[in-house]
Amino acid sequence: MITFTVSLLILIIGYLVYGKFIENIVAPDANKTTPAIEHNDGVDYMPLPTWKIFMIQFLNIAGTGPIFGAIMGAKFGPSAYLWIVLGCIFAGATHDYLSGMLSLRNNGAGLPEIIGIYLGKNAKKAFLIFTIFLMTMVGAVFVYSPAMILGNMTKEFFSTNAVYIWCVIIFIYYLIATLLPIDKIIGKIYPLFAIAILFMAIALGFSLFIKFPTLPELFNSGVSSASFNGKDIFPALFITIACGAISGFHATQSPLMARCITNEKHGRRIFYGSMITEGIVALIWATISMYFFYGGGAAELGVANTLQAPEVVTVVSKGWLGIVGGILALLGVVAAPITSGDTALRSARLIIAEFLHIEQKSINKRLYICIPLFVFTMALLFFNISNPEGFNIIWNYFGWANQTMAVFTLWAITIYLRKSNKLYIVTLLPALFMTDVTTTFFCIAPECLGLNSTLSYSIGAVCTILCLVLFIASIRKKG
Repeated sequence: MITFTVSLLILIIGYLVYGKFIENIVAPDANKTTPAIEHNDGVDYMPLPTWKIFMIQFLNIAGTGPIFGAIMGAKFGPSAYLWIVLGCIFAGATHDYLSGMLSLRNNGAGLPEIIGIYLGKNAKKAFLIFTIFLMTMVGAVFVYSPAMILGNMTKEFFSTNAVYIWCVIIFIYYLIATLLPIDKIIGKIYPLFAIAILFMAIALGFSLFIKFPTLPELFNSGVSSASFNGKDIFPALFITIACGAISGFHATQSPLMARCITNEKHGRRIFYGSMITEGIVALIWATISMYFFYGGGAAELGVANTLQAPEVVTVVSKGWLGIVGGILALLGVVAAPITSGDTALRSARLIIAEFLHIEQKSINKRLYICIPLFVFTMALLFFNISNPEGFNIIWNYFGWANQTMAVFTLWAITIYLRKSNKLYIVTLLPALFMTDVTTTFFCIAPECLGLNSTLSYSIGAVCTILCLVLFIASIRKKG
């Protein structure tokens, strides 16, 4: 528990100190008119209270990542703490804040538009296709996982068809939430769901301190030889734990809230603060999972320590928080992926509309985009349900695509900082590291190229050095 306690304190200090440092680099202007006021259309651009924007942003980016990803990442041991803490402060929260502020200062532009501004038109076109595909994958995978949990809770009512029924219900909700103005559903119920997730995290965090279990500690376990199921800590850990450390998906969600902010000064607490909050949630679940897998937690609850992530959530929540607390906690876990899924599809609608220059004030124009978008997402969902390995296949590609999106975003932010004569090293270092991670993973993962370790690490290093050389060349060219 020592590593957990220290990590928790460092995350909080990181927000107060490093978050302020990053804010000073950006230099937000409280007097500047924001897109929410300048382009208020009553649908996607409209002012919302700051506390509500924070809650919505937190829920949008949370998904299953900081929970399921942390549970799976905990199997690598205490090294997960290092990645969650350092990744969240120096990479994830910095990535989220700066991408949000870039959108805010470019009229609420979506991520492909930002990529086009700073990395070029060709990059924008390629990234547009990449982003839309990732958003539909998010919509598909974030239907099935909550449907499984809800199906297990209601199987007495729906029998064997419970999971399928919940998939249909969630998908119908997706369509409604994507079409309606942002204040009708998202603005009203998301803060309540966010409270449920925070309740879950706080309650389980208190339970950890009450139990104060003996856990593997970073100072006596080390990280150099950490591995799980034959996967080395590098690069597998950095793909497995994404949303709790850094996630490119977050940069697609930030423009939604950039279109609702009324003051640039609110950016740090909304974008940087929501990522730190997500890191705390991931930290709590990683600690619970280490106790579950390695500290006797599974034996205490009377189950095997080989359960999958959704099963761990169900067992721990019910076992530690009782029936009422367990249901509330599970609802928080269910709400996170559902709300991330619908905002992912909403982001996809806005990105397509922005690219094709289709106004979105008219519901008919929204339907023109939503119908084909949802047909494609439904096809992916059907693939998930009908194929036993479908969900795992899509999830693996989603994990890599998610972190690859973070790489593009970090490089775009780095170019922006360089062109603005600001301290660009704060994103250059994370960009280089994540370039190495994603390239190496694509080479070494069996579901991708499946190359041997030596060759994969070499290719990753060469690609990273090449990116650095190109960046240095761009600086010299500017000079």
